[in-house]
Amino acid sequence: MRSLYIFLGALSLGLGVLGIVLPLLPTTPFLLLTAALWLRASPRLYRWLITQKQLGPYIRNFQENRAIPLRAKIVSLLLLWGTILYCIFGVVEPLWLKLLLAAIAIGVTIHILSYKTFRKEPTDINSTNA
Repeated sequence: MRSLYIFLGALSLGLGVLGIVLPLLPTTPFLLLTAALWLRASPRLYRWLITQKQLGPYIRNFQENRAIPLRAKIVSLLLLWGTILYCIFGVVEPLWLKLLLAAIAIGVTIHILSYKTFRKEPTDINSTNA
């Protein structure tokens, strides 16, 4: 079972990283799933993930505060709506598909905005306030 959790965690991490650049693929849920799977399977991998410079602060912040940094919200929503509007007005033909894309974008927007806003960027776990 341990090997399965490690594999699924790696797959989830890959999807989470892809979600950084693909607006309709969520990043945070996949990173949180990775953390949960690796916590059960490998304390070493879990520790690496939460201390990783780029992704770790977001995972820790979400676990501790259930909040999303303001910058992450803004970037996510800009990428989401930019991609959706491009698809609606430039790529997709059928009206029902345009409406579906708009509904998905509205749903994702509501979901993102439903979380508290963490006003300052998460800091590195190893940094100190001097």
